Amino acid sequence: MALHIVLVEPEIPANTGNISRTCAATGIHLHLVHPLGFRTDDAALKRAGLDYWHAVHIEYHNSFAEVQEKYSEGRFFYATTKAEKRYSDFTFQDGDFFVFGKETKGLPAEILEAGKETTMRLPMSNAVRSLNLSNSAAIIVYEALRQLDFPELV
Repeated sequence: MALHIVLVEPEIPANTGNISRTCAATGIHLHLVHPLGFRTDDAALKRAGLDYWHAVHIEYHNSFAEVQEKYSEGRFFYATTKAEKRYSDFTFQDGDFFVFGKETKGLPAEILEAGKETTMRLPMSNAVRSLNLSNSAAIIVYEALRQLDFPELV
């Protein structure tokens, strides 16, 4: 099984660290797209991931286009507050990619426009602009894992 989380230009090391811990716990592959808003030896990043970094399958990419080119057969789903469909409206399968943008701006408009058929949102109150990036990633990937009957997890 290989689900994927793609973080496009993440800015906050603790969020990436938390997401890496989720990846370690679930076997999900993590893709980080440069530029990153932190150094990968950042103490907050390491602390949030605790001692699980060895268990994370991680790849670094210079652009999102590079990810798409390398995994041209993959299905990409884009998390955004601007989507019409909810994440629970999709049926996920092994090999899917879940793409998240930077904390302050989300995904660029050109990425969202190109992937408009597979943009998804998390339902939430209008009282907040968005959920925390690491929480959003965990909610979506656990829905995908639930649909796949939690393969290889105990």
